[in-house]
Amino acid sequence: MKIALITGILGQDGPYLAKLLLEKDYKVYGLISRYSNPNFSNLDFLGITDRIEYMQGDLTDECSLINIIKNIRPNEIYNLAAQSFVGASWDQAKLTTETNSLGVLYLLNSIKLYSPETKFYQASTSEMFGNSQINGEQNEDTPFCPRSPYAISKLYSYWLANNFKESYGIFCCNGILFNHESPIRGKEFVTRKITDAVARIKLGLAKEIRLGSLDSKRDWGFAGDYVKAMHLIMQQSQPDDFVIATGVNHSIRDFCEIAFKYAGIDDWEKYVVIDPRFKRPADLFALKGNAQKARKILGWEPEVSFEELVKMMVDADLNRYKK
Repeated sequence: MKIALITGILGQDGPYLAKLLLEKDYKVYGLISRYSNPNFSNLDFLGITDRIEYMQGDLTDECSLINIIKNIRPNEIYNLAAQSFVGASWDQAKLTTETNSLGVLYLLNSIKLYSPETKFYQASTSEMFGNSQINGEQNEDTPFCPRSPYAISKLYSYWLANNFKESYGIFCCNGILFNHESPIRGKEFVTRKITDAVARIKLGLAKEIRLGSLDSKRDWGFAGDYVKAMHLIMQQSQPDDFVIATGVNHSIRDFCEIAFKYAGIDDWEKYVVIDPRFKRPADLFALKGNAQKARKILGWEPEVSFEELVKMMVDADLNRYKK
């Protein structure tokens, strides 16, 4: 039986990945900080809360990571933990850097010293590309040009993983994932903010939603599809980095239109208020990934379409409020 340690187990990707690994007969450990009342709602949503063994620790505390890795010596570590809300990274740049950058250094040092056979997956992000493109897309060869403290912190970790691979022979790989969403996405992210507002407006609990822009475009996929790519990346004979994306981008306007109309609200624009407070200091206009390498080597394909994803999220939020 393989042993996997997932950091960020309480977030969005952690539960979907844990469910996949449990289905493949892994023993799954989840890293959680020392909360007085940890929130297991995302794991509850997928019905797997009681099937995971939890380890208390913190990415900013190297000693806690050393103790965990020495004790369980996992076959695979998936580092999904991060301060991942881009908008907050300007106001919380220190926290973002300590968690997203130094936390990876502490994890890799622990592997190097106490479990060098452990495979390591680093959750990288399309935000590292900024507005850099090749033929209107981003792939593994596109130059990086980060435009937020979040993206900069993730770029540090991307290169750190590659450095430990080349310097110490550790199996380190990066999944450069484009935007991926699900019904358990945090409400601070624009996609879930929209579907949550649609549900409240539909049920008479709200009258508007405030957004920073309708024109930004992203390549959105389903988190449940993307964690399959994470696992496939870790099963390769040699460590490598892969862009994971659908290859199709949509605007926030597209997302709003589908979400509102699916809920039976056709005159959706009258409920949307553009609020400058939600604009980023430096924003990205469009992200569109080219995952040809993942398709060819991993045999990975996204299964859930953009429209199916939006409807799935609206249904989940409507059900939450109806309950």
